[in-house]
Amino acid sequence: MASISSLGIGSGLDLNGLLDQLYAAERSKLEPIGQQIETQQVKISAYGELKGALSAFQDATQALNETTLYQSLSTSISGDAVQAAANGEASPGRYDISVDTLATAGSIATQRVDSLDTVLTEDDSELNLTFANADLNQRVAIEAGSTLQDVRDAINADPEAAVNASVINDGSGYRLALMSKQTGSDATLLDTDFAEMASDATLTDVTIEQAGQNAAFTVNGISVESASNQVDDAIQGVALDLQSTGQSSLLVEQDTQPAREGIDNFISAYNELKSTAGRLTAFNGADGQAGELIGDSAVRTIESRLRSDLGNGLVGEEGHQRLDEIGIALAVDGRLELDEQKLDAALAENPEAVGAFFSGADEANGLAGRLDATLSQLLDEEGALESAVAGAENRIESLGDRYVRMEQRIDTSIAHYQTQFSQLDAMMAQMNQTSAYLTQQLGMLDAQMGGGGMSGQ
Repeated sequence: MASISSLGIGSGLDLNGLLDQLYAAERSKLEPIGQQIETQQVKISAYGELKGALSAFQDATQALNETTLYQSLSTSISGDAVQAAANGEASPGRYDISVDTLATAGSIATQRVDSLDTVLTEDDSELNLTFANADLNQRVAIEAGSTLQDVRDAINADPEAAVNASVINDGSGYRLALMSKQTGSDATLLDTDFAEMASDATLTDVTIEQAGQNAAFTVNGISVESASNQVDDAIQGVALDLQSTGQSSLLVEQDTQPAREGIDNFISAYNELKSTAGRLTAFNGADGQAGELIGDSAVRTIESRLRSDLGNGLVGEEGHQRLDEIGIALAVDGRLELDEQKLDAALAENPEAVGAFFSGADEANGLAGRLDATLSQLLDEEGALESAVAGAENRIESLGDRYVRMEQRIDTSIAHYQTQFSQLDAMMAQMNQTSAYLTQQLGMLDAQMGGGGMSGQ
């Protein structure tokens, strides 16, 4: 409100102060609306907190809906001959592995060249790489004027060349060494046809330094041969990495730890959701403080639907049908309580049955699938939570419009008061002037009358 500095000067009244008091009194009518807007904003923030807890519970629920969680296997190895990792297709058991030979790559080296500057080719030519496995054969283009290093670079630049080339100084000169990228006997490099490529006889002498060989090992006495030291098909579901010749024993066991951790996370996430809802709907009688969502219907809907899903059994499913059968119970306060010994026993005895209870025959039939569907509905744009948020936002918008309209009415009223006060000030100023004039005239008249009496004596 813009004050009028001259208001009250004519009348001598504190009209500005009175106008300020009227303005403050009118503005106080806006406070309830502002408080209502703030209440709705606090509710929206509380809904956001509840949504975060719901989303965290859904993440934990979806993790339990993965069948692989209950099929985890662990491996332990004695001996240094192999390393191993098992997946869900492996069968628990003990495997004795004896590695006789490791798979190696084939390699050859050329005759010695005295200088790295020696030009090997005067014309464009090709280098023919020939392998025991003809599918690996490749012809590499060599440019005219190439040195030993240029040939090396041309071979390494060809993506189809199944060798890695390098230049080696043997102390008396330089040789071009080629090693197969693959291991195994099929990767043996038989010839390089350097004679056809070179312009003279400098590279005609090629020595096979090492023939490629397959790995040879036994698994529980059964002979196995592999072109690679990484073997994925010798033991179903087990990836072997042959490290050295020697003996190793591999033990594959059921690992219930991932499932146990997933169930622990599930219980913790639900109890955190329950705590969040309880705090937002609580009433503290000692200080009269109420939770932001006390009495809120959306919270009641969420709690009711989740409690129903957790409490109802899996009709028609074999094996476990209720949470309490695996050591998880709904307490009186609505939280989940865990009997660790009972859950550990259920997982140790039959982890697949626990998995079937949570994940079911497909993603929708187990408890986790049922909960996930409910949570998706609750978190959907048209679900209970988003509907409550939309309702609060609509109320804020409506209250905001009401606030603006009332502000406009207040400004109109204050402007009317200013006009009236200005008129009052002008009228009072005129009355004061008239009063002063009359007082002056009466004073002069009294003086004249008094003076005339004395002269008459």
